[in-house]
Amino acid sequence: MNLLSLYVSAQQRYPIRPLTKTVRSMSNSSLVPERQLVFSPGLAATIGLEESILLQHLQALFEHRHAQERDNYAWLSVERDFLLTTLPFWNAVDLHRITRSLVDKGVMLMESPPLHSSEKLVFALNEPVRANQATPVPAAPEPAPSRRSAALLPVHWSPSEDLLQLMALNHNIPRQFALDQLEDFIFYWRERGETSHAWENKFRQHVTNNWRRKQQTGESEFQVRQPLALDNHWRPSMDAMEIMERGGISRDFIEQAVPEFILYWRERGAAPKELNSKFIQHIRIQWARYSSSLEHSTEPKRIVDHWQPSDDVYDILRMSHIDLDFARSLLPEFIVYWKDSNQTHTSWNSKFLQHAKYHWAKRHQLQQTENSHGGQQGSHSTGRTRDRSLEDDLNDTSWAS
Repeated sequence: MNLLSLYVSAQQRYPIRPLTKTVRSMSNSSLVPERQLVFSPGLAATIGLEESILLQHLQALFEHRHAQERDNYAWLSVERDFLLTTLPFWNAVDLHRITRSLVDKGVMLMESPPLHSSEKLVFALNEPVRANQATPVPAAPEPAPSRRSAALLPVHWSPSEDLLQLMALNHNIPRQFALDQLEDFIFYWRERGETSHAWENKFRQHVTNNWRRKQQTGESEFQVRQPLALDNHWRPSMDAMEIMERGGISRDFIEQAVPEFILYWRERGAAPKELNSKFIQHIRIQWARYSSSLEHSTEPKRIVDHWQPSDDVYDILRMSHIDLDFARSLLPEFIVYWKDSNQTHTSWNSKFLQHAKYHWAKRHQLQQTENSHGGQQGSHSTGRTRDRSLEDDLNDTSWAS
């Protein structure tokens, strides 16, 4: 049973009584009372006193005015001034509030903008026109007013109940939170002086944005915020030092990198929350660059006492079918020679590779020469010292023949 059916039954159960308060004319020259307003006590107890008075007043207008049928509803257009004259104890804001309440309760349908910003009230009772009822046809149908017109936001504007329920259902926004945003919303848009025909949509966006902002603020309150003091006395933790040293990074290198790390983050204005993790990452990058620069340096340098060729050199020698033991035997002579020459080179690996290939080729050439002479060496086997390796000279016993 809808509210209109309840309205009919309430009229049957409770006789309509005249309103005890008699409204007198605004003119001081007449003492004749105006037409009395009647209301149903049962309906007033159901939908409210003000709503009951206005609803029955509007329902009585269908007896004297021509309604227009649209979408199976009887629509009626009433001037705002007429309502203010016949209901002088209410102003436009009150009428808007009560009509909005009737719409929210599902008793009435409304097409016109709020009464405090519109000249007419276009409404229909929320009861479809029955087939056996003849709907009054106007002799001269009035042009339908525009559905909505842009207007300033009223001082006493309020969102509809449907909107509040929609935000609670879709966004889980509490009703009280939405109403708490109303004052700021009205103040903001009235200060701007802009007009709109969709204030409810703007209010929905306003409340939704504030609700999301509140949720983000609430989540940030549960985050642990530890101010990290990054001064000149900061040092990485023992765990961080152990991780870096386990990765083969020199402790001296780590200590030398601390001032640069501190300066970098102090100039940025804010230290990261994970200082030790950031420092480990920084050191690993710097150490990789440093190691690469040592291995692939383009700066000429002297050979050191304990120099050793890289694994790549031995791989190349192996692919060239050069005996690795033979190549290693050339290493002492190679180091002594270049140390005594006091020369510098950018790549000792390349130099040693050339040296090993040269002596390996010479060794095979000598073997082929020996085989061609039937193994006779004699004086022909003696060559110049600089053309032979140090090992050949040390192992040479031809002098004892």
